[in-house]
Amino acid sequence: MILHRYFAQRFIFVLGGVIGVFGLLMAFVELVERLRTLRNVDVAFGQVVQLALLNLPDSLYRIIPLLVIIATIWLFLGLARSSELVVTRAAGRSALRALVAPCLVAFIFGLVTIGIFNPIVASTSREFDARLSTLTGEGSSFTVSSDGLWLRQGSTNGQTVIRAEATNLDGTELSGVTFITFTLDGGPVRRIEATSARLTPGQWDITNAKVWPLADAENPEAVAEYHETFQIPSSLTVDQIRDSFGSPTSVPIWELPAFIERLRTAGFSARRHAVWLQSELAMPLFLVAMVLIGAAFTMRPQRGGKTGQMVLWAILISFGLYFVRNFASILGENGQIPIALAAWAPPFVAVGFAFGLLLHLEDG
Repeated sequence: MILHRYFAQRFIFVLGGVIGVFGLLMAFVELVERLRTLRNVDVAFGQVVQLALLNLPDSLYRIIPLLVIIATIWLFLGLARSSELVVTRAAGRSALRALVAPCLVAFIFGLVTIGIFNPIVASTSREFDARLSTLTGEGSSFTVSSDGLWLRQGSTNGQTVIRAEATNLDGTELSGVTFITFTLDGGPVRRIEATSARLTPGQWDITNAKVWPLADAENPEAVAEYHETFQIPSSLTVDQIRDSFGSPTSVPIWELPAFIERLRTAGFSARRHAVWLQSELAMPLFLVAMVLIGAAFTMRPQRGGKTGQMVLWAILISFGLYFVRNFASILGENGQIPIALAAWAPPFVAVGFAFGLLLHLEDG
């Protein structure tokens, strides 16, 4: 137990160092990117820094498996350089037993990531999108709630809030719809109630609309007008609507099952969110696979040479498995393969491959 605790403490220290270093580097990159994208917007430097920090957790969250593989390589290169692994083997401990503690730490780190860090990322991502949209005056957001669907579209002239009772799969055809237009100062300008609305390039085509002017009319109901067809300009596209409600990272994992059910009830396809949920649940197992792969190539004594080649192979294989995991998720989102297969097959395959590689290189 003392040896396992020692390896676990070393791995926690190294993993924390890797996350800290990458966090600082990515914070600087985020700051430069925000300064570039907001160069034409009148915004204070402090607000730019806040935006960069809000987007930083999401950037780190996306590369967690790569951070784990780098920490594993760093750990075992250090243990091999100090001959601690040689002493461990001389004491009768096999390579597989020496990996118990790092694998357990990786698994627990995966659980903490999806249980605690995931909701933090979701919260900061939503706040980042909201602040960026407020500063630029553009963008859209989509919310599915128990009382309907809520969509916001923005432009330099104002904001329009859209509520609908139901929609099609991509959110371009709304029924039982309400449009409320606001100025940039927040005052209401117009309200529209309609039977349906359809998004076409550059505008919403509205059917059976009742329009209330709210800006100057003392009695909006008295001057309300009926239109069989009505158009509202819009800069929204199908991709923007899908992205505004379709990003699973903006929903905490604890709320994701209920959100998926609301999407299905509203008529949307929830495959993307379902694949994301299962992939998140499988992350601890995938992190264990990253530890096994990194250890398989770096546990050998360095006096044997070819350390650089081994490190390169470990990084290339981990990148390959990371790509396969993302590719399988895309296939699952598109309905090419079952959701469970898309989410759980890559981690199990990675663990099996890593065990085989480890047995061949170390205990073969």
